[in-house]
Amino acid sequence: MRYEAIRRHRGEYPVRLMCRCLKVSASGFHDWVTRAPSKRARDNARLLERIHQHHTDSGGVMGAPRMHEELGYEGESASLNRVARLQEMSAPEAINHENGERRIVVQTNVRGRDVGSFVTDATATLAGSVTLPEGYYLTWGGQFENQQRAAARLALVVPVALGLIFLVLFTSFGSVRQALLVLANIPFALVGGLLALWLSGEYMSVPASVGFIALLGIAVLNGTVMVSYFNDLLARGKALADTVVEGAQRRLRPVLMTASITALGLVPLLLASGPGSEIQRPLAIVVVGGLLSATPFTLLFLPLIFRRFGQDACGRNP
Repeated sequence: MRYEAIRRHRGEYPVRLMCRCLKVSASGFHDWVTRAPSKRARDNARLLERIHQHHTDSGGVMGAPRMHEELGYEGESASLNRVARLQEMSAPEAINHENGERRIVVQTNVRGRDVGSFVTDATATLAGSVTLPEGYYLTWGGQFENQQRAAARLALVVPVALGLIFLVLFTSFGSVRQALLVLANIPFALVGGLLALWLSGEYMSVPASVGFIALLGIAVLNGTVMVSYFNDLLARGKALADTVVEGAQRRLRPVLMTASITALGLVPLLLASGPGSEIQRPLAIVVVGGLLSATPFTLLFLPLIFRRFGQDACGRNP
């Protein structure tokens, strides 16, 4: 329509008049005519149609001032209320987008409870009291999202780690029964870590999960030290009853040193209160609490269990 309008009306009124109406120079008018169509070009073409209509209605005698007056293009600044409606209202300072969708963030800090239970309660409350319009949805991010992602990874890593530990123990002892005896130390360590978290008022978190993994390694190490020494004494020809008694006495100091040095090294983390203490304290609490429960089991109950299940009826290491 733009090109037809120009060709049709070019001879009916001067180009200079059109340039004044469009507020462009002659060269700019030429560029406007020759460039590819666009929204602005289509709007200007409609303006030319209106110019031609007024020019025709006025009998072909229509000057630029008269044209500006008729069309409302007087070349002066217009007040804002002539082109817009002003209203004071609340609105976001910026509209953020993510994956091509509008996104608004509501932030909150959780104190006095764990993030997981807070999100569970908040989700239940919002589901019963808030109805989202069509096309809207709610997601939880931040620390909760990181915690869920880490928990999913730990759910895969921990079973794999236990399987590899069992494989290494079986390779070292050549006995499934003795490998399971060493792994029996893990539940006692876990109970101690969970009890320590409950007594200290901490919650299960990603740092606490990392602490359980470290505790698992220490508990297995102490059990391996005991069972390996039992096997050495049996290989020297000692009786099973004498083996467990002497082995528990001889391995008392190494096991206590391993547990005590680890616990004492984590004391600064237990007493931390500055920035980062929310990550350090749960890890230290889990490890120290687990050692307090796993060490007595290693020194007192593991020798008794080894005497009962460490060898088969023929005296061989099954």
